[in-house]
Amino acid sequence: MAKLTLKIWVLIIALLFSLLAISPSFQSGVLIKSVEKNSTAFDVGLRKGMVINSINGQPVSDISGYSNIINGLFLSDDSDVKVLISTDKGDFVAFSNRPLNITVGNTPHTKIKTGLDLQGGARALVKPEVEITSQQLDDLIAVTNNRLNVFGISDVNIRAVSDLSGNKFMLVEVAGATPSDIRELIAKQGKFEAKIGNDTVFVGGSRDITNVCRFDATCSGIRTCQQSSQDSYFCQFSFAVYLSQAAAEKHADITSKLGVNVTGTGRYLDKSLDLLVDDNLLDSLLISEGLKGQVTTQISVQGSGTGATQEEAFDSAMANMNKLQTVLITGSLPFKLEIVKLDTISPALGGKFTNYILLAGLLSVLGVSLIVLLRYRSIKYSLALILTSFSEVFIIIGVAAFINWSLDLASIAGILIVIGTGIDQQIIILDESRGSKGGSNFGFVERLKRAWFIIIGAYFTALASLIPLYWAGAGLLRGFAFTSILGVTIGFLITRPAFADIIKKISGNS
Repeated sequence: MAKLTLKIWVLIIALLFSLLAISPSFQSGVLIKSVEKNSTAFDVGLRKGMVINSINGQPVSDISGYSNIINGLFLSDDSDVKVLISTDKGDFVAFSNRPLNITVGNTPHTKIKTGLDLQGGARALVKPEVEITSQQLDDLIAVTNNRLNVFGISDVNIRAVSDLSGNKFMLVEVAGATPSDIRELIAKQGKFEAKIGNDTVFVGGSRDITNVCRFDATCSGIRTCQQSSQDSYFCQFSFAVYLSQAAAEKHADITSKLGVNVTGTGRYLDKSLDLLVDDNLLDSLLISEGLKGQVTTQISVQGSGTGATQEEAFDSAMANMNKLQTVLITGSLPFKLEIVKLDTISPALGGKFTNYILLAGLLSVLGVSLIVLLRYRSIKYSLALILTSFSEVFIIIGVAAFINWSLDLASIAGILIVIGTGIDQQIIILDESRGSKGGSNFGFVERLKRAWFIIIGAYFTALASLIPLYWAGAGLLRGFAFTSILGVTIGFLITRPAFADIIKKISGNS
């Protein structure tokens, strides 16, 4: 048995490391992707990242099975149902009259993370309307992340990016969301103000608001739904908002100076409490005479939604209520934002693209291997080329899994480029190693040196062209640049040296 060289051992160790990083798993169940705070599920201890294995003793293998079990449990809203949830972190018991406020997804079988292109969802490239510092951009990302999390959107990825001109952007990727979700929650600054006349009583955010009722039907929900015309329905919502002591005292001070109007429905102050979002009037609430000059820390906020059917009106009112509650909890964004680019990605389309790209890569490697077989009349050379090419891809994916890099379509395209350049350089090594049959060992080494001179030049040329792409296009080409740079570096340091030693052994020059 031929002794393995150090370079071949380095390749083997890199492959084993990649296998551990990818960590293939055949675990069944569904992964908890998000848990609504202040919900029953959150209170009993369920958390994001847990894997649900069974519910009330019934095994859960995938999302479809989970949905069937849950739908079978909650057939009515009359009484609480006991839900025993077995997870990889233990068992949890909840009592609820409706499905738990959690979102789930299929359990990943590897640690490979996929990007939005493959999962489906929406992506927005957002730019503040004013020039901001890196610290201000970090603050903006923190507030935006909080807003999306409070609204209940899971799988949010927000990061700072910049272009070659130094312009700063915020790249927001939300799996499973629609462009309208992002537009409503990001494009608008979300500046909430409650005014009496020209005086601001309180604004959204933790400074003036201590709590917002969200999941308690006694203080939050759709109150009425009725038909407003022949083809239109109208639903009204209301929820309680709890003010800080300072905001309550300000409300008392302003109302103490108001007069009283007597109407057919009661006695109210002569000015209303106007609710404005981004300077647009949302609603005007009459203020009862009994609140004149009174320090009250609880008020009721109202709004509505409309639709062609009662169901549409109900959904519209719920969405409007959720957005308003989110703005009240998180406060306004620190800057007005402009959406520079807004995309929606279909997961089915992403999956098809991935399959086509991987198939194209596989066929290209097999095709080149066949040409090598026909040219050199050696199946060993062809197998060596296939082994090295697939090893390179496997190591790239392993490194990406280890550092939690999300592979998107651009990243996969970069891997294809790496396969192409890798095959080119391996053929150079093959050609140089067989330049003169029967030559001395010194001649073989010299020929490999010529091959390495070409490979080194190609490597640094590729780096010089790929590094600017990492920042070009405000980060949208980052996946392509990352996998390409990673791939050519792995090839230069690991797979090309190993391939050269493999060829040495096959040709008998070791």
